[in-house]
Amino acid sequence: MATKLDKLLKREIDIDGKPYMVTLSPDGVKLTEKGKRKGQGVSWKGLVNGEAATALSLTSGASESDSESESESESAGAGHTGS
Repeated sequence: MATKLDKLLKREIDIDGKPYMVTLSPDGVKLTEKGKRKGQGVSWKGLVNGEAATALSLTSGASESDSESESESESAGAGHTGS
C-alpha cells in the first residue's frame, strides 16, 4: 500500500550539472534551482487535465520564437557594414 502524501517531500536532483530541488506537496509539484525561492510549479489537477503540457508547449513555442527572432536580427546585422 502506498503512503499518502500529506506533507512536503523535497529531493535534490542534478540537471546539466546544476542542482535543483523537487518539492512534492499535496497541492502539486515544484522545481526550483537550489538556493532560489521561485521556481516552476504545477498543481496535480493541472497535470491531470493537461494544463501543464499546454503551458510547456506555450513556453517552448515562445522561446523558439525568441531564438528565431534573435537569429534573424543577428544575420540581418551581419550583412550591414555600417558606413
